[in-house]
Parts: sequence; structure tokens; C-alpha cells
Amino acid sequence: MTTRVALVGASGKLGTIIGDVIAQLDGFELGAVLGSNSTMDELDGADLVVDATTPASSVEIVRAAVDRGINLLVATSGWSADRIAQVRPAIDAAGTGALFVPNFSLGSVLGTALAALAAPFFGSVEIIEAHQHTKIDSPSGTAVRTAELIAAARSEQGPVDAPHVDQRARGQQVAGVPVHSLRRPGVLAKQEVILSGPGESLTIVHDTVQSAAAYAPGIRLALPYARDLRGVVVGLENVIDLGIRPRA
Repeated sequence: MTTRVALVGASGKLGTIIGDVIAQLDGFELGAVLGSNSTMDELDGADLVVDATTPASSVEIVRAAVDRGINLLVATSGWSADRIAQVRPAIDAAGTGALFVPNFSLGSVLGTALAALAAPFFGSVEIIEAHQHTKIDSPSGTAVRTAELIAAARSEQGPVDAPHVDQRARGQQVAGVPVHSLRRPGVLAKQEVILSGPGESLTIVHDTVQSAAAYAPGIRLALPYARDLRGVVVGLENVIDLGIRPRA
């Protein structure tokens, strides 16, 4: 049986990569390609909706898919835990599934998992993320997810030590973790998690240098998982077995 996919945001950089993966993946086909002038009625008849748009558009797409009883793969950034909590009841009530993936890069997922694993052992944790100057949202969805998993991993130890957070230069607080966002030309995606304790520091760095090469393997894993899912799942770490599971 072939899975008919409605891809929203197909003309964007990530959408283009997702479309290429779908075209090459056995058992999947692009049934509908939606752009900025499309209507939500074009989702009708799809077996899976893939959202690769913008934070401003994503909520409408998620709700439209849920109303039609269609499963979702949400590749749009900007979905924090609080924002996902707002749509979770509707997804559960509809009996459908939604997989939210902040980052399809396997290296990024592993870096986030390592940061969450290390977080209970260091009192100070800060995140620096850099993306190209055209990225609309900040902090990135990856940084938000990393901060949320760090906070969850430190539930017994309490919040990280983040002095002087009243000063704007100290970054935005996400789940109590300072996050600093850089938007500049000449970079695709980079995240550093800096963990510090008495007399030592651990830095976990992930750098994406070729988007298609980095994201395609994760997309191939996420598509069948999202198609068969029931309920809400956040993060590619739940799709693959890393051997270490972030506590969240």
C-alpha cells in the first residue's frame, strides 16, 4: 500500500529535501504539494501531512490535518513544549498521531541527547546556536528542545545556575537555560552546549555543513514512524535507538 503525502512548504529549503526523500522512498508518494496560495482543502485524501512551513503558519496546518483525521510530521521550527501542549488534546481526541521533529540531523539528535545526559553533573549550562541570517525564528527549535531536555534531566538537581538573567545580554531563558542566538551569513546550522562545573568545562558542538546530506537519513526514518503513530511524540530521538535516552 502506498502512503500518499501532502507536503506543505515544499518550495522551502527543508521542504525541497523532504520532497526528494519522499520521491525516492519505497511505499511513499507525493500526493499534494502546497504553497502559500494553497487552501487546506488540498490536504483531503492524504494519508500523511508533512508541515515544513513557518511558525506563523504551522498551527493552522496542524489543526487542519487533525480536523481531517490525518497523521502529521511537523518539521517546522518553533514548537516549544507549551505550544505542543495546546494542540495535544485535539490530536489525542482525534485518535491521530503527530511527530514533531526540531532537527532531522542524526548528529544533532545525538548532541542533544549527550547534553541531557551530562546536564545533571554540571551546575552551569548555556546554549549558543547559530543559523543563517534568513532563519525567521529564534531561538531555534533545536535549542528549545535541547533546553527542555536539559531541564527535565535536572529535575532532581533543580535549575541550572544562571546568574544575572535580568540582563538582556545574558540570553533568552528557555526552561531556565540561557540560550544565545546568532543569525549571520556563511553558516548553515551550529549548536554549542557549554556545561561548566568547578574547575572544568564540557562543550558539545554540532555543526551542519551540508543540509541535504545531514537531514535526509532522519527524514527517511521519520516518515514511516509518523504515518503509523498514535498520539504526540517530540524529537527524532524517540524514532531511533541511540542507546542513551534523554529523560523527558
